[in-house]
Amino acid sequence: MDREPAATPVISVRGAAAALGARPVLRGVDLTVHRGEVVALLGANGSGKSTAVRSVIGQVPLTGGTIELFGTEQKRFRDWARVGYVPQRTTAASGVPATVREVVTSGRLSRRRFGRLAKADRAAVERAIALVGLADRAGGPVDALSGGQHQRVLIARALASEPELLIMDEPMAGVDLASQEVLASTLREQVAGGATVLLVLHELGPLEPLIDRAVVLRDGCVVHDGPPPEAVGQHALPGHDHVHPHAAGEPLRTGLLS
Repeated sequence: MDREPAATPVISVRGAAAALGARPVLRGVDLTVHRGEVVALLGANGSGKSTAVRSVIGQVPLTGGTIELFGTEQKRFRDWARVGYVPQRTTAASGVPATVREVVTSGRLSRRRFGRLAKADRAAVERAIALVGLADRAGGPVDALSGGQHQRVLIARALASEPELLIMDEPMAGVDLASQEVLASTLREQVAGGATVLLVLHELGPLEPLIDRAVVLRDGCVVHDGPPPEAVGQHALPGHDHVHPHAAGEPLRTGLLS
């Protein structure tokens, strides 16, 4: 059962401004993600993509503008079990010996006040591990996995809480083709189950069929919001700032830009 009216956006960002140190990174970004949508956030390195999603989950404070999650002001939002987050370019290993199952279980604990797992919790953990194709490695050490398998563990950890909103920051970066295909299949399962997804990507790759909308950033501003621009796999790469045929001169004006 929905906790908010169906029309309430899952993410609503209005006029977001943010800085890293003294350097402005976001300059009045507007972004709306509706229930059940899969939205790709695209742009060259330094365009503000990762800062934007980290602002959404509260890791980067805003210097201006507002963010709402599920209709609640982010500062007052507390139900973080509804949000799964996969960070950019990291590993599942923390320096402490841990198995795949233990790492994925940590994602489920967000649903439990006292950290006690019930049968349904354990089943959710095993289901998440199976979804990313690591059932045969569940009891093995995380530090024995490849880079692509590490990424799968991080995604399973996010999925273990059965989130309504899944935010993934460049999930395909540095991942081998086999793992890319597994990740695409996993995401397809989540979308079929009604999840809302926000992805930071350099190129769409095997995720392209799942993308409903592309939001392109340049220099911390939205320059496109709509169907993925043609040849986005090349145009979104570093050094290709012509992310949209209309963006070469004046930035493309959309409903998200004032």
